[in-house]
Amino acid sequence: MNFLDTGEMTELRHSKEETCIESEVNILKEKDQDQDQEQEQEGGTAAAQTHEHENTAGDGSTEGQECPENGGSDTAGDSKDKETEDSVKQSPVKRPRKSDKSLLFQQLVKLFFGCLAAVTCGMMYAVYLSTYHERKFWFSSRQELEREITFLGGSGLYYYYYKHMLAVPSFERGMQELMQDNRTVSAQTINAVEQLFLYPELVTSFLYRVTGSQDVIEPVYFYIGVVFGLQAVYVTALFVSSWVMSGTWVAGMLAVAWYIINRPDTTKVDYAIPLRDNWALPYFSCQVLALTGFLRNRNSSATEMFCYLLMGASTFTFILMWEYSHYVLFVQGLALFFLDCFDLVQPRKMADIHKVYLCSVVLAYVLQFQNPSLLSSPLLSLLAGSTVARYLQHNMKMGSLVARLMKILLHFYLVFTIGITFSYVVKKIMPVNESDHMLKFLEVKFGLNTTTDFVPNLLLCQEGFQSPGQDFFLRLTQASVLPFYLLVLLVCLLSTLQAIYRRLSGEPMKSNIRLEDGRIGEKPEVIYHVFHTMLFGMLAMVFEGMKYLWTPYVCMFTAFGVCSPELWMTVFKWLKLKSVHPVVLALILSTAVPTIIGFSLWREYFPRVIAELTELQEFHDPDTVELMNWIKRQAPVMAVFAGSPQLMGAVKLCSGWTVTSLPLYTDINLLRRSENIYQVYAMRSAEDIYKILTSYKASYVIIEETLCGEMSPVKGCRIKDLLDVSNGHVMYEKGEMYAFSKYRRFCHEIKMNYSPYVNYFTRVFWNRSYHVYKVNSVISFQY
Repeated sequence: MNFLDTGEMTELRHSKEETCIESEVNILKEKDQDQDQEQEQEGGTAAAQTHEHENTAGDGSTEGQECPENGGSDTAGDSKDKETEDSVKQSPVKRPRKSDKSLLFQQLVKLFFGCLAAVTCGMMYAVYLSTYHERKFWFSSRQELEREITFLGGSGLYYYYYKHMLAVPSFERGMQELMQDNRTVSAQTINAVEQLFLYPELVTSFLYRVTGSQDVIEPVYFYIGVVFGLQAVYVTALFVSSWVMSGTWVAGMLAVAWYIINRPDTTKVDYAIPLRDNWALPYFSCQVLALTGFLRNRNSSATEMFCYLLMGASTFTFILMWEYSHYVLFVQGLALFFLDCFDLVQPRKMADIHKVYLCSVVLAYVLQFQNPSLLSSPLLSLLAGSTVARYLQHNMKMGSLVARLMKILLHFYLVFTIGITFSYVVKKIMPVNESDHMLKFLEVKFGLNTTTDFVPNLLLCQEGFQSPGQDFFLRLTQASVLPFYLLVLLVCLLSTLQAIYRRLSGEPMKSNIRLEDGRIGEKPEVIYHVFHTMLFGMLAMVFEGMKYLWTPYVCMFTAFGVCSPELWMTVFKWLKLKSVHPVVLALILSTAVPTIIGFSLWREYFPRVIAELTELQEFHDPDTVELMNWIKRQAPVMAVFAGSPQLMGAVKLCSGWTVTSLPLYTDINLLRRSENIYQVYAMRSAEDIYKILTSYKASYVIIEETLCGEMSPVKGCRIKDLLDVSNGHVMYEKGEMYAFSKYRRFCHEIKMNYSPYVNYFTRVFWNRSYHVYKVNSVISFQY
């Protein structure tokens, strides 16, 4: 105790000495100034008296301080200054500088190993995807035709354009041919770059040419290698996002582990590599990462500028890659809109984010050949509505709690009213074809209307537009991500609501939140992810396809929560824990919980992952291979094929022949074409089918046994059921639906070679899965 008192008295004495010296120096300076002035006015005697009086006043100015004695002379002051400097040199004032250096070194080491872990996780995931793809399809041992057939679900259509760009003499000529493409869809010239969003194929083919990869790697391996590399970027961005929010890269590793374990619900890259979302979502993950860093309060100017530039580049690229990107960004913009309304983010940052959105949409509009869907997008309508409403409401974030709530409600009304009006005006000025059928689809989906129209009912039956099944939630629960996600979301949401209440009550938000505060919901980046995951989660509960957008961020958000001491500290703050120090316990739990989760996941799922990589699977589709070989060898070069859109995508990829329809759901004209071609599975006459096919200049029609003879017990979503409803060939009796028509089903009758089918069509190829009929050019109609 005596030693402690002695140390404290020594520090006190040093501080008082410094205070006394400073006061003496100031007094001496004032005396010299006053002396000069009075010598000019009164002479030397008065100056001496004044000097004597000020010395007395100067001694009394330090009254009440226990200063050491000094003679007040310059010599004594100089000696005291030297003693003070010596005492400062000997005192432990420099110790914090040494600790700052050690802290900086620790942060650099942590940053190095974190970045190394993030990059390693991304590279290992790319290697894992490549190995799994090879084991699943025996890719290296197959012929080129069999490799192309593995691109399922009509996604191979995009790979065709990549092959085309490599086959043309020059990149410029290939670009011109795609912009005026009359060899893909019969009787129609399309801009394939605009309609199919082919920038990924353009960039990849350009890189393959300029890098001289022709002599090193096959084109197909280069293509899938780029896609797998983007998936590595995807995983790395999720890793860094969780790391930035939690402060530890252990959270990033846990996020990646959950992402890989839940791979069937996080990505479609396993079975449909060329799909647009496999190209676009990695850029969206980079955009979310940049936005997370940009929203943080404790950022240096250089870090903030880097995040801003990354956010701008990734947002623009994301819009350019995917036709549904502006809908995704609208949901994100809605989450940021809530942050702005409740004054949870700096207005300057919100203005900067809006600039990024606006510039990205405008640039994408130009590069997408003035695509009108971008101008009528809900994202642009939200930007217009929020900008005008903010101009009309200058004092929205001022006033009492009730007044601010009323202003926020008025703000909501203004934003959405102005946004809807803006979208309506744009659609009137620049008509957008796909808006009507998408609106009708949403009305039917949410039970606001019923329809017999084939197109909305077809979209409703697509797997991606249906509600997720129980197996989806069961998989997330078995992987332990869903229970912890609900816990983390509940804590962060409650803390966010507290922060909103404080802001509406006029209490300022803390820019520098400490661990002891237990206010995780006051971090702007955390609040954004709370709204982000809730909005995308609600959409995932309605549309199963949205799970590929929601589940990756569930993994990231959950990993951040269980590894964040701030989250546990927030809980302890609510519980008012006193028996154990809450900070220590929060640090322990933020390390122990993810460690336990990691070991349990390693024990249960690591053997499964290894089994996937060691087990040889087989993809065997001899009927499709036989069909494609027949088309390439027997069909004329100018032939036009008709069939289901998914099959036409494969025909275009494998043969290059012209087709009547494409597997696209954003173009209403192509959807109507598909509806007309599907009539071969309806109860229509041979004459009707012949007229439909010749109107599209079809030379051959392909009948698929899986569609014609489908006997699924679940009725309502079979192609022939949808056609019967659309054509009015149904009747209801005692709650059951029955089909009726004076004609029998065309696909059944044509196989019987009845007249007049022989006159209209001639069968030229068949196997167990496909029947190909030539559309006769000259007919003599006879019953």
